[in-house]
Amino acid sequence: MAPITDMPPSPTALIADDEPMLREAFARLLTELWPDLRIVAQARNGREAIAAFEELRPDVCFLDVQMPGLSGVEAARTIGNRAHLVFVTAFEQYAIEAFARGALDYLVKPVERERLRETVERLKERLRTVQPPAATDDLIRELAARLAATPRDTRLRWLRAGAGQATRLIPVEEIDFLRADDKYTVVAWRGDGARPGEAVVRTPLKEFAGQLDPEQFVQVHRSVIVNLGAVSHVARGPNETATIHLKGRPETLPVSRAYVHLFRQM
Repeated sequence: MAPITDMPPSPTALIADDEPMLREAFARLLTELWPDLRIVAQARNGREAIAAFEELRPDVCFLDVQMPGLSGVEAARTIGNRAHLVFVTAFEQYAIEAFARGALDYLVKPVERERLRETVERLKERLRTVQPPAATDDLIRELAARLAATPRDTRLRWLRAGAGQATRLIPVEEIDFLRADDKYTVVAWRGDGARPGEAVVRTPLKEFAGQLDPEQFVQVHRSVIVNLGAVSHVARGPNETATIHLKGRPETLPVSRAYVHLFRQM
């Protein structure tokens, strides 16, 4: 009988992201694409990530670049070459050229399946080596300098919204309009060629006004904010009012007198 040999240990990972829903969704997708990987810890910020790493010493750390308190970059400086690092960011500008040199990797939110699959394959290959890449420290310092020099962008990138019995994560660019509904807000969106949909957010409309990109979203009524990219045309109405018609949607949106000037050139 052939001798029984020990199976190699499963690779382990830590995920750090201050958005619980994004963190859980990422963990599910990662597990689906890499069944052998054991996710041994999830952290909400850099301090938790460091503490979990020191206790559990995972092979791979997926770190959100910007988190409150201690950032993912600062956590990475502490972890250093003791793990393979993957930065996760909502901002493409952090995907600096240094990542392309092979020592680090990055993912842009919302994380796409195929992009994560590529990262998983690279990590599997790197885990066959004894140590993480030696150039990691220099690249982390480069990223930290860029992060320090870049103002934090607080604009919304996606919304969590209830749609029937499900909770959806909706990229902001896919939203057609937001409409006040008592203390809540109805979000109308369309993405990936799907039929138009609506969901409810437990946040008053007025709180969104300062969080959306003003070049893309404008308030046209006290109860309506519209994505200009979703506007088909604007029909003039009586008493200096107007009605917005949307691309591929049957709804029309009112434009009150206070906002009709925004469409005088349309």
